Parts: sequence; C-alpha cells; structure tokens
Amino acid sequence: MEDHLANQQFMLGHRPAAGDFGFYGQLTQLIGFDPTSRAIAHEVSPRTVAWVDQMDDHSGLDPTEQDWVKLQDQPESLRGLLREIGRVYAPAQLANMAAVQAGDKTWEAEIDGARWTQQTFPYQAKCLMWTNERYRALGDADRASVDSLLQGTGVETMLSLT
Repeated sequence: MEDHLANQQFMLGHRPAAGDFGFYGQLTQLIGFDPTSRAIAHEVSPRTVAWVDQMDDHSGLDPTEQDWVKLQDQPESLRGLLREIGRVYAPAQLANMAAVQAGDKTWEAEIDGARWTQQTFPYQAKCLMWTNERYRALGDADRASVDSLLQGTGVETMLSLT
C-alpha cells in the first residue's frame, strides 16, 4: 500500500472508491487504536497512516468521472497491492466461505507460510458472494478488463464461486 500511495492518492485514482472505504474500515482500527500495529504502520508505511487520516472526511468532495484512472492505466503498484491481497486475504476468505458452507464454527488455512485459525464469519461469506454476483453481472468487456488486472494476483481465486 505504501508503494501504491506513492503513485496516486487513492486505490483507483484521485478520489476514494468502495475499496478505499473497505481498507479504511480495517485500517482505522489497526492504525488508530491498536498500539502494536500502529507502531508497525508508522515505521513501514507512513503514507498509509497519512492516507487513513485523509480518508476521515470527504464530505466536501465534488467527484467527477475524470477522477478515476482507467484500469489499463493503473500503476504497477496496484497489481502489487492486489498480489498482497491475493497472498494473504484470498486464502482466508476462501477458507471462511468453505467453513460457512460446511457449517463449521472455525476455519483453518495456511497463510504466508503459517497456519491460521479463526472463527467463521457468515457476513464475510455473504460479502464474498455479493462480490461474485457483481463480477458475474459485468459485461464481457468490463469482465475482461477486470480479469486482465487480476490475472496472477491470487485475487482472481475469489471470483470463481458459483
């Protein structure tokens, strides 16, 4: 995220998108309240810390379509961020989904070379299903653009649910 924020102000351009607000929800807790993760963030990703502060209020923002950077024009740093998501978040989401479908109260997966166990969260499984529904609803050209961006990142594994 540090690398990507060096290239542009928000995930997909010059204004926040849904993904920015998704990150923001998690990072406000990790950077704003938890002292351990806050110290790590200040050390390794000061741009992310500043971004969280900046995301706090966009009530005066007057967005335009020109604020978006086209997918094919996104900096390589976006793919780097997507590879990180595919490496650590996708396995968690897929394991959680499998646990929800099996009726298990917890799930376990290998993430970043370590065993991870966590309580099953039905809401996360619903979010993953909603994402898949939106992906399947894309037109052919838009889906091809998304597929091109995600190819090889690991994120694409989350878009194959039926």
